[in-house]
Amino acid sequence: MPLYKTITVNPHTKVFIWKIEESFEALSEGIQLTPNCANRVNNMKSDLHRRGFMSIRHLMALEGYTDQDLYYDENGKPHLTGDKHISITHSFIFAAIIISDIEVGIDIEKQRNKILKIAHKFTPIEEYRTIANEDALMRKLTIVWCAKESLYKSFAEKGVSFLEHIYVEDFRLDDTKTTATVTYEDKEQTYDVDFLEFEEFTCAYALISEK
Repeated sequence: MPLYKTITVNPHTKVFIWKIEESFEALSEGIQLTPNCANRVNNMKSDLHRRGFMSIRHLMALEGYTDQDLYYDENGKPHLTGDKHISITHSFIFAAIIISDIEVGIDIEKQRNKILKIAHKFTPIEEYRTIANEDALMRKLTIVWCAKESLYKSFAEKGVSFLEHIYVEDFRLDDTKTTATVTYEDKEQTYDVDFLEFEEFTCAYALISEK
């Protein structure tokens, strides 16, 4: 069972990361899907997406949840039955979830140079002009993207723009955390964001700030 990493963020919040190494058939063993989710996974054309879908169910099982405990609202945001909050992410060979008593979001992305070409679409790129090393810039922009994606998932309001409505406080690459804010219409929400890098992937997760 390739549980890659478990992070206890606080007594009420855990992150679970899975490295997807098994076949879809192996990942399907012991997992009972709802008819809707069985139909979803059967219609996925990518084998890696199907395996990622099933690995999420194994991560949920670590906390005692089944596919029957998971549902989605009209904005596509996942929820658990009961009082806990969940966020889900999958990128290539990694999948992850975060479960908490408070609103959360999580994202994993593969570190790729193509982010340099699209950075202007999600963050004011002039903020990072002082970074001369292209690899360092790629890594930093990937963290910013993951942070913004995490907030977007948690905030879950249609119309939110990464560029216009989500602001990530600057940080150093050797930091492990920052803060970020979503300002949209008459709402403003501040988050605490943690991030980590592993095997050329970046993960960030955001919790509503309780300060």
